[in-house]
Amino acid sequence: MFVGANGNIGLAWKEASEVMGFSLEQCCPYGYEMPETTVLHNLDKAIWDKDIICTDSLGRDELKDFADYQVTYQRMEHANKNAILNPCPPFYRGEEISEDAIESKYFVGYEFKKSLLEIQQAVLIFNMMS
Repeated sequence: MFVGANGNIGLAWKEASEVMGFSLEQCCPYGYEMPETTVLHNLDKAIWDKDIICTDSLGRDELKDFADYQVTYQRMEHANKNAILNPCPPFYRGEEISEDAIESKYFVGYEFKKSLLEIQQAVLIFNMMS
């Protein structure tokens, strides 16, 4: 599940899903939809039964529109048992993600983010081998 606007991060996840064959849905307010993507407009329903929740930081103009789309600990409790919360850096406590969600068991942590370059390299190699 990607929670965010139609932009570079969401489109990168969309492209990755097409190449690697995993399911991707987007949750956002009306007007921020990515083309040719399953879009949900209710975050409480969108998070239900998901394994991974990804977010993107929001611009000042988007904050008001996304006020009801903040990923919180309470909402993460409705995801699958071992779900992870993977916000795209930079992320901001109290904007796209609540502080209690960042401090929870769901947050992938900063150590995971340190591995981002290696993960991106692995994706490139996978794509070059396909």
